[in-house]
Amino acid sequence: MNSYAETRPNNTKTLLVIMLILAVMIGLVFAAVPLYQLFCQVTGYGGTTQRAESGAAPVVLNREMKVSFNADVNRELPWSFRPVQRSVTVKVGEEALVFYKAVNNSSETITGTATFNVTPYKAGAYFSKIECFCFTEQTLKPGEEVDMPVTFFIDPEIAEDERLDEVKEITLSYTFFRMNEEQ
Repeated sequence: MNSYAETRPNNTKTLLVIMLILAVMIGLVFAAVPLYQLFCQVTGYGGTTQRAESGAAPVVLNREMKVSFNADVNRELPWSFRPVQRSVTVKVGEEALVFYKAVNNSSETITGTATFNVTPYKAGAYFSKIECFCFTEQTLKPGEEVDMPVTFFIDPEIAEDERLDEVKEITLSYTFFRMNEEQ
């Protein structure tokens, strides 16, 4: 004969297991975005570029690549944003410096942040940025115009990846968004 006292420890154990599962699920919800960003950075998934800690690659190959530049602005940000040059041709492993121009067309100081990717996506793992305006927030005063540098190279390991033998052009794209005060 089962009494209430005999089943109580089982109910407590079940409740604790359910609460533990719930806590893990909530933790995963909060960790999802940073984990996804880390995954994209490590693998180049979705055209995510790499961040190089130092200068260009130690080897420069004879293989040339055309790098084209794209710029977009979210409609909530009253800025003009464009690449200064539409494209450059670089040797794989060679360091390149290009500029984007941003203008604050409003009457208020605004802070923006840029997201980025490269296409074809599979080239993202080999596109390394040494320095970029996209690494930090950008604050522009009313009417202010700035040239923003990007220093990059294409990792020579791209030559070892047979999936990228046909790639002759990479497009680097940025989209600027307005930063909210809460962020």
